[in-house]
Amino acid sequence: MATKMTANKRSVKKMMALSLCAVLMTGVLAACSGKTAAPETASSGEKTGTASAEPKLEKSTLVLNWFAEPEHGGNFAAVQQGFYKDAGLDMTLTPGGPQVSSTQIVASGKADFGIANGDDILVARQEGIPIVAIAASFQKSPQVLIYHKEAGIQDFSNLNGHAVYVAPTASFWLYMKSKYKLDQVKELKYTGSLVNFVNDPNALTQGYITSEPYTLEKQGVNVGTLLIADSGYNLYANVYFTTEKMIKEHPDKVKAFVEATVKGWDYYKSHAEEINPAIHEQNPDMDLDMMKYSAEKEMDLVFGGDAAEQGVGTMTKERWEEVQKQLIEVGVLKEAEPIANVFTTEFLPAK
Repeated sequence: MATKMTANKRSVKKMMALSLCAVLMTGVLAACSGKTAAPETASSGEKTGTASAEPKLEKSTLVLNWFAEPEHGGNFAAVQQGFYKDAGLDMTLTPGGPQVSSTQIVASGKADFGIANGDDILVARQEGIPIVAIAASFQKSPQVLIYHKEAGIQDFSNLNGHAVYVAPTASFWLYMKSKYKLDQVKELKYTGSLVNFVNDPNALTQGYITSEPYTLEKQGVNVGTLLIADSGYNLYANVYFTTEKMIKEHPDKVKAFVEATVKGWDYYKSHAEEINPAIHEQNPDMDLDMMKYSAEKEMDLVFGGDAAEQGVGTMTKERWEEVQKQLIEVGVLKEAEPIANVFTTEFLPAK
Protein backbone atom coordinates (compact mmCIF):
# COMPACT_ATOMS: atom_id res chain seq x y z
CA MET A 1 0.00 0.00 0.00
CA ALA A 2 1.18 3.51 -0.70
CA THR A 3 2.00 5.46 2.44
CA LYS A 4 0.81 8.95 3.01
CA MET A 5 3.52 11.65 2.70
CA THR A 6 3.91 14.56 5.10
CA ALA A 7 4.15 18.16 3.90
CA ASN A 8 7.21 20.30 4.35
CA LYS A 9 7.23 22.93 7.05
CA ARG A 10 5.63 26.18 6.02
CA SER A 11 5.40 29.55 7.70
CA VAL A 12 2.15 31.43 7.99
CA LYS A 13 3.43 33.96 5.46
CA LYS A 14 4.20 31.29 2.88
CA MET A 15 0.84 29.63 3.42
CA MET A 16 -0.89 32.86 2.40
CA ALA A 17 0.80 32.60 -0.98
CA LEU A 18 0.02 28.95 -1.68
CA SER A 19 -1.93 27.93 -4.74
CA LEU A 20 -5.55 26.86 -4.45
CA CYS A 21 -4.51 23.21 -4.73
CA ALA A 22 -2.23 23.49 -1.72
CA VAL A 23 -4.87 25.30 0.30
CA LEU A 24 -7.31 22.50 -0.35
CA MET A 25 -4.63 19.96 0.44
CA THR A 26 -4.28 21.17 4.01
CA GLY A 27 -7.92 20.37 4.75
CA VAL A 28 -8.95 17.47 2.53
CA LEU A 29 -5.86 15.51 1.42
CA ALA A 30 -6.11 16.91 -2.09
CA ALA A 31 -5.36 14.38 -4.78
CA CYS A 32 -3.43 16.90 -6.83
CA SER A 33 -0.56 16.98 -4.33
CA GLY A 34 -0.53 13.48 -2.83
CA LYS A 35 0.64 15.04 0.47
CA THR A 36 -0.97 15.57 3.86
CA ALA A 37 -0.38 18.70 5.93
CA ALA A 38 0.47 17.97 9.55
CA PRO A 39 -1.12 19.75 12.52
CA GLU A 40 0.38 23.14 13.38
CA THR A 41 0.90 24.82 16.74
CA ALA A 42 -1.28 27.80 17.51
CA SER A 43 1.68 29.99 18.41
CA SER A 44 4.35 29.42 15.79
CA GLY A 45 2.85 27.54 12.85
CA GLU A 46 5.34 24.68 13.40
CA LYS A 47 3.98 21.10 13.07
CA THR A 48 3.51 19.06 16.21
CA GLY A 49 3.59 15.68 14.44
CA THR A 50 3.34 13.83 11.15
CA ALA A 51 0.54 11.76 9.62
CA SER A 52 0.94 8.07 10.35
CA ALA A 53 1.16 5.53 7.55
CA GLU A 54 -1.86 3.38 6.72
CA PRO A 55 -1.81 -0.03 8.41
CA LYS A 56 -0.05 -2.66 6.34
CA LEU A 57 -2.41 -5.33 5.02
CA GLU A 58 -1.51 -8.97 5.43
CA LYS A 59 -1.87 -11.03 2.27
CA SER A 60 -4.25 -13.96 2.48
CA THR A 61 -5.94 -16.38 0.08
CA LEU A 62 -9.26 -18.23 0.14
CA VAL A 63 -9.66 -21.21 -2.24
CA LEU A 64 -13.28 -21.51 -3.37
CA ASN A 65 -14.90 -24.90 -3.82
CA TRP A 66 -16.04 -24.13 -7.39
CA PHE A 67 -15.97 -21.35 -9.95
CA ALA A 68 -17.17 -18.00 -8.63
CA GLU A 69 -20.94 -17.99 -8.03
CA PRO A 70 -23.53 -16.58 -5.60
CA GLU A 71 -22.71 -19.44 -3.21
CA HIS A 72 -19.61 -17.30 -2.50
CA GLY A 73 -21.57 -14.05 -2.32
CA GLY A 74 -20.48 -13.22 1.21
CA ASN A 75 -16.81 -13.40 0.26
CA PHE A 76 -17.21 -11.18 -2.79
CA ALA A 77 -19.19 -8.70 -0.70
CA ALA A 78 -16.44 -8.67 1.92
CA VAL A 79 -13.87 -7.89 -0.79
CA GLN A 80 -15.92 -5.26 -2.61
CA GLN A 81 -17.09 -3.47 0.54
CA GLY A 82 -13.62 -3.48 2.08
CA PHE A 83 -14.50 -5.65 5.07
CA TYR A 84 -11.36 -7.76 4.66
CA LYS A 85 -9.21 -4.64 4.36
CA ASP A 86 -10.84 -3.21 7.48
CA ALA A 87 -9.82 -6.43 9.22
CA GLY A 88 -6.21 -6.02 8.03
CA LEU A 89 -6.36 -8.58 5.20
CA ASP A 90 -5.43 -8.22 1.55
CA MET A 91 -7.69 -11.08 0.46
CA THR A 92 -7.47 -13.00 -2.80
CA LEU A 93 -10.33 -15.29 -3.84
CA THR A 94 -9.01 -18.20 -5.92
CA PRO A 95 -11.59 -20.14 -7.96
CA GLY A 96 -11.96 -23.87 -7.57
CA GLY A 97 -13.10 -26.39 -10.16
CA PRO A 98 -13.20 -30.10 -10.94
CA GLN A 99 -9.41 -30.44 -10.79
CA VAL A 100 -8.88 -28.20 -7.74
CA SER A 101 -8.61 -29.64 -4.21
CA SER A 102 -9.08 -26.87 -1.67
CA THR A 103 -8.15 -29.20 1.19
CA GLN A 104 -4.83 -30.14 -0.39
CA ILE A 105 -3.97 -26.55 -1.29
CA VAL A 106 -4.67 -25.25 2.21
CA ALA A 107 -2.95 -28.20 3.88
CA SER A 108 0.17 -27.54 1.78
CA GLY A 109 0.32 -23.95 3.02
CA LYS A 110 -0.31 -22.42 -0.42
CA ALA A 111 -3.51 -20.78 0.87
CA ASP A 112 -4.70 -19.81 4.35
CA PHE A 113 -8.37 -20.73 3.97
CA GLY A 114 -10.59 -22.97 1.86
CA ILE A 115 -14.20 -24.02 1.33
CA ALA A 116 -15.47 -27.61 1.40
CA ASN A 117 -18.53 -29.54 2.50
CA GLY A 118 -18.69 -30.92 6.01
CA ASP A 119 -18.29 -34.56 4.97
CA ASP A 120 -15.22 -33.66 2.90
CA ILE A 121 -13.59 -32.19 5.99
CA LEU A 122 -14.35 -35.30 8.05
CA VAL A 123 -12.88 -37.53 5.32
CA ALA A 124 -9.82 -35.29 4.94
CA ARG A 125 -9.07 -35.54 8.65
CA GLN A 126 -9.35 -39.33 8.50
CA GLU A 127 -6.74 -39.22 5.75
CA GLY A 128 -4.40 -37.29 8.01
CA ILE A 129 -5.01 -33.80 6.60
CA PRO A 130 -5.06 -31.51 9.68
CA ILE A 131 -7.78 -29.04 8.66
CA VAL A 132 -10.40 -27.54 10.96
CA ALA A 133 -13.83 -26.08 10.14
CA ILE A 134 -14.14 -22.49 11.38
CA ALA A 135 -17.55 -21.40 9.99
CA ALA A 136 -20.35 -22.78 7.81
CA SER A 137 -21.83 -20.47 5.21
CA PHE A 138 -24.70 -22.89 4.46
CA GLN A 139 -26.78 -24.34 7.28
CA LYS A 140 -28.29 -26.72 4.71
CA SER A 141 -26.67 -28.04 1.58
CA PRO A 142 -28.16 -26.73 -1.70
CA GLN A 143 -27.69 -30.19 -3.23
CA VAL A 144 -30.88 -31.84 -4.52
CA LEU A 145 -32.27 -34.70 -6.53
CA ILE A 146 -34.20 -33.33 -9.51
CA TYR A 147 -37.16 -35.16 -11.02
CA HIS A 148 -39.77 -34.64 -13.74
CA LYS A 149 -43.02 -33.62 -12.08
CA GLU A 150 -44.98 -36.08 -14.20
CA ALA A 151 -42.96 -38.92 -12.63
CA GLY A 152 -45.06 -38.70 -9.45
CA ILE A 153 -42.12 -38.49 -7.04
CA GLN A 154 -43.20 -37.41 -3.56
CA ASP A 155 -40.36 -38.54 -1.32
CA PHE A 156 -37.00 -40.30 -1.29
CA SER A 157 -38.78 -43.60 -0.70
CA ASN A 158 -40.33 -43.29 -4.19
CA LEU A 159 -37.03 -43.69 -6.02
CA ASN A 160 -37.19 -47.48 -6.54
CA GLY A 161 -38.02 -48.24 -10.15
CA HIS A 162 -36.44 -45.03 -11.41
CA ALA A 163 -33.13 -44.26 -13.07
CA VAL A 164 -30.96 -41.90 -11.03
CA TYR A 165 -27.95 -40.02 -12.42
CA VAL A 166 -25.67 -39.80 -9.41
CA ALA A 167 -22.05 -40.16 -8.38
CA PRO A 168 -22.16 -43.74 -7.00
CA THR A 169 -19.61 -42.99 -4.27
CA ALA A 170 -21.32 -39.78 -3.10
CA SER A 171 -21.74 -39.98 0.66
CA PHE A 172 -25.32 -38.72 0.57
CA TRP A 173 -26.25 -41.44 -1.93
CA LEU A 174 -24.71 -44.21 0.14
CA TYR A 175 -26.68 -42.95 3.14
CA MET A 176 -29.90 -42.61 1.16
CA LYS A 177 -29.72 -46.09 -0.35
CA SER A 178 -29.32 -47.60 3.10
CA LYS A 179 -32.00 -45.57 4.87
CA TYR A 180 -34.69 -45.86 2.18
CA LYS A 181 -33.77 -49.38 1.00
CA LEU A 182 -33.22 -48.25 -2.58
CA ASP A 183 -32.30 -51.63 -4.03
CA GLN A 184 -34.36 -51.30 -7.20
CA VAL A 185 -32.88 -48.06 -8.49
CA LYS A 186 -31.06 -48.00 -11.82
CA GLU A 187 -27.87 -46.11 -11.00
CA LEU A 188 -26.39 -44.15 -13.89
CA LYS A 189 -23.16 -42.18 -13.70
CA TYR A 190 -23.62 -38.46 -13.21
CA THR A 191 -21.47 -36.51 -15.68
CA GLY A 192 -22.84 -33.00 -15.23
CA SER A 193 -24.81 -33.20 -18.47
CA LEU A 194 -28.60 -32.87 -18.30
CA VAL A 195 -29.37 -34.21 -21.78
CA ASN A 196 -30.12 -37.81 -20.81
CA PHE A 197 -32.19 -36.70 -17.82
CA VAL A 198 -34.25 -34.35 -20.00
CA ASN A 199 -34.95 -37.15 -22.48
CA ASP A 200 -36.11 -39.62 -19.82
CA PRO A 201 -39.21 -38.47 -17.91
CA ASN A 202 -38.74 -41.34 -15.47
CA ALA A 203 -35.22 -40.32 -14.46
CA LEU A 204 -33.77 -38.22 -11.66
CA THR A 205 -30.44 -36.43 -11.46
CA GLN A 206 -28.37 -34.90 -8.74
CA GLY A 207 -27.82 -31.17 -8.89
CA TYR A 208 -28.07 -27.94 -6.93
CA ILE A 209 -31.24 -26.03 -6.20
CA THR A 210 -29.32 -22.87 -7.06
CA SER A 211 -28.51 -23.81 -10.65
CA GLU A 212 -29.88 -26.81 -12.59
CA PRO A 213 -33.61 -26.09 -12.00
CA TYR A 214 -33.07 -22.64 -13.50
CA THR A 215 -31.45 -24.13 -16.61
CA LEU A 216 -34.17 -26.75 -16.97
CA GLU A 217 -37.00 -24.26 -16.55
CA LYS A 218 -35.44 -22.13 -19.30
CA GLN A 219 -35.62 -25.22 -21.52
CA GLY A 220 -39.29 -25.70 -20.68
CA VAL A 221 -38.73 -28.82 -18.55
CA ASN A 222 -41.17 -29.00 -15.63
CA VAL A 223 -39.19 -30.30 -12.65
CA GLY A 224 -39.40 -30.72 -8.90
CA THR A 225 -36.64 -31.15 -6.33
CA LEU A 226 -35.89 -33.14 -3.20
CA LEU A 227 -33.44 -31.33 -0.93
CA ILE A 228 -30.79 -33.82 0.17
CA ALA A 229 -30.78 -32.30 3.66
CA ASP A 230 -34.41 -33.37 4.07
CA SER A 231 -33.42 -37.02 3.67
CA GLY A 232 -31.76 -36.93 7.09
CA TYR A 233 -28.27 -36.40 5.70
CA ASN A 234 -28.04 -32.82 6.90
CA LEU A 235 -24.44 -31.69 6.66
CA TYR A 236 -23.03 -28.18 6.71
CA ALA A 237 -22.15 -26.99 3.22
CA ASN A 238 -19.62 -24.48 1.92
CA VAL A 239 -17.71 -24.74 5.17
CA TYR A 240 -14.74 -22.44 5.71
CA PHE A 241 -11.66 -24.20 7.03
CA THR A 242 -8.03 -23.65 7.81
CA THR A 243 -5.22 -25.72 9.30
CA GLU A 244 -4.46 -26.58 12.91
CA LYS A 245 -1.16 -24.77 12.43
CA MET A 246 -2.85 -21.55 11.30
CA ILE A 247 -5.17 -21.61 14.30
CA LYS A 248 -2.27 -22.17 16.67
CA GLU A 249 0.16 -19.66 15.18
CA HIS A 250 -2.15 -16.96 13.76
CA PRO A 251 -5.45 -16.98 15.68
CA ASP A 252 -5.93 -13.23 15.14
CA LYS A 253 -5.77 -13.73 11.37
CA VAL A 254 -8.34 -16.51 11.53
CA LYS A 255 -10.65 -14.38 13.64
CA ALA A 256 -10.26 -11.42 11.28
CA PHE A 257 -11.14 -13.63 8.29
CA VAL A 258 -14.21 -15.17 9.92
CA GLU A 259 -15.62 -11.90 11.22
CA ALA A 260 -15.13 -10.11 7.90
CA THR A 261 -16.70 -13.04 6.02
CA VAL A 262 -19.75 -13.06 8.28
CA LYS A 263 -20.08 -9.31 7.76
CA GLY A 264 -19.88 -9.93 4.02
CA TRP A 265 -22.72 -12.45 4.11
CA ASP A 266 -24.87 -10.09 6.15
CA TYR A 267 -24.29 -7.43 3.49
CA TYR A 268 -24.95 -9.82 0.59
CA LYS A 269 -28.32 -10.77 2.08
CA SER A 270 -29.79 -7.39 1.12
CA HIS A 271 -27.41 -6.37 -1.67
CA ALA A 272 -26.97 -9.47 -3.83
CA GLU A 273 -27.73 -7.67 -7.10
CA GLU A 274 -25.11 -5.06 -6.24
CA ILE A 275 -22.42 -7.70 -5.62
CA ASN A 276 -23.30 -10.19 -8.37
CA PRO A 277 -21.61 -8.19 -11.19
CA ALA A 278 -18.28 -8.68 -9.39
CA ILE A 279 -18.93 -12.41 -9.31
CA HIS A 280 -19.93 -12.32 -12.99
CA GLU A 281 -16.57 -10.75 -13.86
CA GLN A 282 -14.86 -13.84 -12.46
CA ASN A 283 -17.36 -16.27 -14.02
CA PRO A 284 -18.84 -14.74 -17.21
CA ASP A 285 -20.39 -18.08 -18.19
CA MET A 286 -23.00 -17.56 -15.44
CA ASP A 287 -25.28 -14.70 -16.43
CA LEU A 288 -26.74 -12.17 -14.00
CA ASP A 289 -30.28 -13.54 -14.28
CA MET A 290 -29.08 -16.93 -13.15
CA MET A 291 -27.08 -15.32 -10.35
CA LYS A 292 -30.20 -13.52 -9.16
CA TYR A 293 -32.07 -16.84 -9.17
CA SER A 294 -29.26 -18.56 -7.28
CA ALA A 295 -29.05 -15.84 -4.65
CA GLU A 296 -32.78 -16.01 -4.00
CA LYS A 297 -32.73 -19.80 -3.67
CA GLU A 298 -29.81 -19.86 -1.24
CA MET A 299 -31.01 -17.25 1.25
CA ASP A 300 -32.91 -19.61 3.54
CA LEU A 301 -30.08 -22.14 3.38
CA VAL A 302 -27.59 -19.52 4.59
CA PHE A 303 -29.70 -17.45 6.98
CA GLY A 304 -32.25 -20.02 8.15
CA GLY A 305 -32.00 -22.77 10.76
CA ASP A 306 -29.62 -22.03 13.63
CA ALA A 307 -28.26 -19.02 11.76
CA ALA A 308 -31.58 -17.21 12.20
CA GLU A 309 -30.75 -16.76 15.89
CA GLN A 310 -27.02 -17.43 16.16
CA GLY A 311 -25.88 -15.67 13.01
CA VAL A 312 -24.20 -16.74 9.78
CA GLY A 313 -21.50 -19.36 10.16
CA THR A 314 -22.78 -21.02 13.32
CA MET A 315 -22.23 -24.76 13.85
CA THR A 316 -23.12 -27.25 16.58
CA LYS A 317 -21.44 -30.31 18.01
CA GLU A 318 -24.65 -32.33 17.58
CA ARG A 319 -24.86 -31.69 13.83
CA TRP A 320 -21.22 -32.63 13.27
CA GLU A 321 -21.53 -35.77 15.36
CA GLU A 322 -24.67 -36.87 13.51
CA VAL A 323 -23.01 -36.64 10.09
CA GLN A 324 -19.91 -38.36 11.43
CA LYS A 325 -22.07 -41.21 12.73
CA GLN A 326 -23.85 -41.53 9.37
CA LEU A 327 -20.55 -41.70 7.49
CA ILE A 328 -19.33 -44.46 9.79
CA GLU A 329 -22.54 -46.42 9.24
CA VAL A 330 -22.11 -46.39 5.45
CA GLY A 331 -18.40 -47.16 5.62
CA VAL A 332 -17.03 -43.80 4.49
CA LEU A 333 -15.33 -43.25 7.86
CA LYS A 334 -13.61 -45.97 9.87
CA GLU A 335 -13.95 -44.45 13.33
CA ALA A 336 -15.23 -41.44 15.22
CA GLU A 337 -12.55 -38.83 15.78
CA PRO A 338 -13.16 -36.48 18.75
CA ILE A 339 -15.44 -33.89 17.18
CA ALA A 340 -13.63 -31.07 18.99
CA ASN A 341 -10.74 -31.70 16.59
CA VAL A 342 -12.98 -31.23 13.56
CA PHE A 343 -14.55 -27.81 14.08
CA THR A 344 -14.49 -24.72 16.26
CA THR A 345 -16.79 -21.75 16.74
CA GLU A 346 -14.31 -19.70 18.74
CA PHE A 347 -13.71 -17.26 15.88
CA LEU A 348 -17.34 -16.45 15.15
CA PRO A 349 -18.67 -13.05 16.22
CA ALA A 350 -20.35 -13.15 19.62
CA LYS A 351 -24.13 -12.97 19.65
